Amino acid sequence: MRKRYEGRLKIRTWEECIAEFINWKRVQGLSKHTIDDYERNMTLFMSRYPDAWDSPHNLKSMLYEHLAQPDIAPATYNGRLVYLRTFLKWCVENNYIRENPLANLKKRREEGRRVSVDIEVLRELLKVPDQSTFVGLRDYALILLTLDTGIRPSEALALVPSNFRPKAREIHVTALTAKTRRSRDLPISDATIKAMNKLIRARPQGWADKVPIFCTYEGNALNRHVWGDRLERHSKEIGVHIRPYDLRHIYALESIRNGSSSFAVQKTLGHTTMEMTKRYVALINDDLKIEHAKTSPLNKIADEQPKRKRLTKLNVEENEE
Repeated sequence: MRKRYEGRLKIRTWEECIAEFINWKRVQGLSKHTIDDYERNMTLFMSRYPDAWDSPHNLKSMLYEHLAQPDIAPATYNGRLVYLRTFLKWCVENNYIRENPLANLKKRREEGRRVSVDIEVLRELLKVPDQSTFVGLRDYALILLTLDTGIRPSEALALVPSNFRPKAREIHVTALTAKTRRSRDLPISDATIKAMNKLIRARPQGWADKVPIFCTYEGNALNRHVWGDRLERHSKEIGVHIRPYDLRHIYALESIRNGSSSFAVQKTLGHTTMEMTKRYVALINDDLKIEHAKTSPLNKIADEQPKRKRLTKLNVEENEE
């Protein structure tokens, strides 16, 4: 094990620091999904740069090299920065290192990925899973649930039968499994209730709450990476690329288009602030502007106007409105 550089600092290996930090985060009550993200990001860096913990110079230069990876997406950069910066801040507070090399680095601007999927494409997607098999029925029900509620993939995959409340027409996301650690109840439609009832009836009774609703045919937990691969396989069948989080975005956009309030969408999605919901509203407004540019009656009227002499100089005041 590599010991950290000497001084009046406490001597810890990076493995010891990570283990202690992860336990501290668990005590804080963070979700398993967030804990896994912390562990993955820190372990990735230390496995790539095993000498980083040998000296302050090594740590700083190797952190910068890690973040300066060519062609890295803004979202990937921001994820690495946030998780590593938080860990190093904790190390400083606990006197394991003297300074945090990432303290003053800022996140990069994320343009965001515009999700535009026609309703007919979604209908075709729902036809792909073979509902005569357990796995196909599971995938079909999971697609329906996500489109119906906008539930996060990690939250959906943690649901157990007792979280499904067909009589109340809702799904209960517990505080333990919610990303924000706040429980919420999500209304569900008849089609979702029917599919989930059928899926739960297809399971051995002995599984009960010991096995998540959306599991493998052997009764093992399904992780979000496997679910992403499954959805990619289904979407390729119809010539598109749809990811699990795309279904969540589609729910938000279509709900707003259909008249749902921003507040209702925020609560259903489980956002703690209106920031993300405002992005969805902004995307809808952009859509309206694009459609207006295509369909405005003035397009035809203006095209039929006689061409006028082009002006090369305007004799107006700069502040004229």
